[in-house]
Amino acid sequence: MVLTEVTAIPDARWPVAAFADHLLMSSGFDDDDRDDALLLMLLRAAAAAVEARLGKALLARDFRVALAAWRRSDRQPLPMAPVYGGGQFVMRDAGGADLGDPGGWVLEPDTARPALVGTGGRPLPAIPAGGVAEVTFTAGFAADWTDLPADLQQAVFLLAAHYHAARDGAAGADLAMPVGVLALIDPHRVIRVLGAG
Repeated sequence: MVLTEVTAIPDARWPVAAFADHLLMSSGFDDDDRDDALLLMLLRAAAAAVEARLGKALLARDFRVALAAWRRSDRQPLPMAPVYGGGQFVMRDAGGADLGDPGGWVLEPDTARPALVGTGGRPLPAIPAGGVAEVTFTAGFAADWTDLPADLQQAVFLLAAHYHAARDGAAGADLAMPVGVLALIDPHRVIRVLGAG
């Protein structure tokens, strides 16, 4: 399985000014003195760490997963959530040629475990020998930062501030995820129970 981020989050969607306020940069600093590129990098790094920990996208964007085989013949979990609908499916042969959408599938939206499922209880379409199935879908809690759950906004700010404090890379700098961040993101974790698909 290969997961690819198809659309990147544009710089304008990141709350750089709000993060600067969080760091108390608004008092005693001119906006011209603020290093927005550094703040943007810290926000992106913190959000990526939170997403990796959760297996969920914070800001909505498109992803593509390429699969050489199905995990189960009738149901293939997607590696990123939450997914609220839509999706495109393309089958490719061993040479990479586009065989189109084979039909017989539906994207099952879910906030924790979205999946591609066969319609009518039937198996998913067969993947050609040496070929791949490519599924493109949109995942994310919100399209805009302000619509993201408050606990996740705070978790990203706290982690980015933690990275900001350790940015000089001094010996002994702790880059582990702080307990406060873990507490904020914990309610959004997917709990795996006894081989759940």
